[in-house]
Amino acid sequence: MINMNQRIKKFQSTIKQLGLDGFMITNPFSLKYFVQFDGLAGDGCLAVTPDSLTLVTDARYQEELEARLPKSISLKITRDYYKIAKDALDDHQAKKIGFETSISFQLFQTLRNLFGDQLVPEDNLVEKQREVKDQQEIAALRKSTALASEGFNQLIKFIEIGQTERQVSNWLNNWMLDHGAEKSSFDTIVASGYRSALPHGAASNKQLALSDMVTVDFGYYVDGYTSDITRTFALGDPGEKLRRVYQVVHEAQKRMFDAIYPGANGQQVDAAGRDYITSQGLGDYYNHGSGHGIGLDIHEGPNFGPRWQSNISVENNVMTAEPGVYLPGLGGVRIEDDLLVTKDGNQRLTTAPRNLIILDN
Repeated sequence: MINMNQRIKKFQSTIKQLGLDGFMITNPFSLKYFVQFDGLAGDGCLAVTPDSLTLVTDARYQEELEARLPKSISLKITRDYYKIAKDALDDHQAKKIGFETSISFQLFQTLRNLFGDQLVPEDNLVEKQREVKDQQEIAALRKSTALASEGFNQLIKFIEIGQTERQVSNWLNNWMLDHGAEKSSFDTIVASGYRSALPHGAASNKQLALSDMVTVDFGYYVDGYTSDITRTFALGDPGEKLRRVYQVVHEAQKRMFDAIYPGANGQQVDAAGRDYITSQGLGDYYNHGSGHGIGLDIHEGPNFGPRWQSNISVENNVMTAEPGVYLPGLGGVRIEDDLLVTKDGNQRLTTAPRNLIILDN
């Protein structure tokens, strides 16, 4: 069983060190992180002090939560979430109350009306803790990335010229769900031929054609944690130009792998791949960041990119490395893998082949 108490105690120690008397948590992924319940999106909050934690939600979830919550979490049932959360904080004489800067303006107004000048904005406080995975989280991510890898291996057995991108996406979705995935973490990208030059080309009715490059980008949850994998392959010979692009992206990703270790910053890791792509005359066609954390959410910190010098990798981050090159009107290549940052470097969790696969059908 997930050690909820350990996560809670770590966060309580953090807010105490910051001089906060309490903290309001509303982010649905952060709620799930602490209480291990998936049904609270928008339907409750956590009021945390250095020595207490109160979950406030409504009666729809009461029976299940009472059965699963540890005694260290107090449960309050109401529809007036934030007023009751304030009462819980007041019971512990909390005066300086931290809150998530990512909340909506409407929710900020609600909290400001309740707490006034007691509120202290804190950026990504829970999210920073979530970046470093515990062993249960790593085990779940190993399962989700293994399933995604096998999903790709099965997909390339199904692919045929003449199928539409949507047919490919639907087949993959059905296979993943039939083999243990809970749900997808984003709409699967299937982009073929000239559309593979669209970094986030949603699956369309375009038919797969001979010589197309096909990019497939997908992520699915297993045990509450998501994978994120991209592979580009060809339906017959894609031509010399795109074969070269593939080799450049492949080498850029390898250089990124070598640059990921505890203490490396996001700008360094990005440069390891981006500088190589630029040296090959393709830098103008690489138009996105190079990676991000994954976990309960599909996009977590830390990040790899030109602006992310302050994002430092630490042991037990789980990251993507995803360089890409996109030639408008011709096609593109992206290769994305999920990696666990280890004591001495990193371990690749996704195991689907990285070499250029040319299908002959």
